[in-house]
Amino acid sequence: MATVAGIARHPRSKAPMETLERAHVTLEGGIVGDFRGAMKGKPYRRQITLMERADWDAAMVEVGHAIPWEQRRANLLVDGLDLPQTPGVRLRIGADVVLEVTRETDPCERMEALAEGLRAALTPDWRGGACTMVITGGVIAVGDTIRIEE
Repeated sequence: MATVAGIARHPRSKAPMETLERAHVTLEGGIVGDFRGAMKGKPYRRQITLMERADWDAAMVEVGHAIPWEQRRANLLVDGLDLPQTPGVRLRIGADVVLEVTRETDPCERMEALAEGLRAALTPDWRGGACTMVITGGVIAVGDTIRIEE
């Protein structure tokens, strides 16, 4: 069963990431209090970013480090799910929240500042994660189930 393994947000550009046990998700702001989710533009296609735990772990092995997942600056760490690599696929998190995959999350130069070779380690096969936009808001929590909507 796929689950939310972690939730993180940052209030402004380059601010440290804050990990949470629960978060409110809105159509207008993504994860409430997160800088990226509240960006302007319609539709904004990078409200919430998701990353697979297995992909982060593989990248850490590749670069020989043990950096906390939130340093990737993704909003949600997912466990037990191969994230869909197709824009338009919808994911239901918990009872209410629905996110739509919009594109791959491209690893940025900040990853090289964390560990040499990390940007390259996150590049293949959408290893850096998926960007999504909010379709239906609600509350999410660590441990919530995630499923692909048919």
